[in-house]
Amino acid sequence: DGDAADEYNNRNNKPEILSRLRTWLDSAEGREDIITYGISVAIAVLLRTFVVEPRYIPSTSMYPTFQIGDQLMVEKISGAWFKRRLSRGDVVIFSPPQSMIDVMENEYGGHDMKRGEALIKRVVALEGDQVQVKRGKLYVNHEEQRETYTKEPNGANYKFGPVFVPKDNVLVLGDNRNESLDGHIWGCLPVDKVIGRAMLVYWPPWRAGRKDKL
Repeated sequence: DGDAADEYNNRNNKPEILSRLRTWLDSAEGREDIITYGISVAIAVLLRTFVVEPRYIPSTSMYPTFQIGDQLMVEKISGAWFKRRLSRGDVVIFSPPQSMIDVMENEYGGHDMKRGEALIKRVVALEGDQVQVKRGKLYVNHEEQRETYTKEPNGANYKFGPVFVPKDNVLVLGDNRNESLDGHIWGCLPVDKVIGRAMLVYWPPWRAGRKDKL
């Protein structure tokens, strides 16, 4: 019947396919192609590991700067290779610090973060800064900050601080202040948890553009 004929043909075609593959591997063209593919894969891995990598936005904590489903490029080279120091206003991708994990487990009954999952927030204060949220406004070193990127026109609906940011830490908050599990809940972020800086949205096309400029 038809099924038996198909099985017979497939069985007979396998040696022919393997023979063509061996011929291609033994040819100069095949060896050149393998080298090209290998170099391409190695470059892609190196770029993703040390230079840039893609990420997507899974929540509204950074709205309106980023929206759910935005895909963005994360720049890693300036911090890792050139030791560029973080600045206030930088949007950073980072691994969850232990303080956040502890809060999730103690206050929210656990967490569902997957291994390797990263978070995105905005740096609002650096080491040595005194930071406070009062009357809905952010103050750094007693100066009210002009934040045109936040969602809430009247500011945050919580109080925080004053606290001093310790050495080798920064304070990060979400642009959607009242819907963000961020530093005002779990504290400061060690800089060694930072993976890189969000540079630009590349998808969807109608939202494409740089997001690292205030």
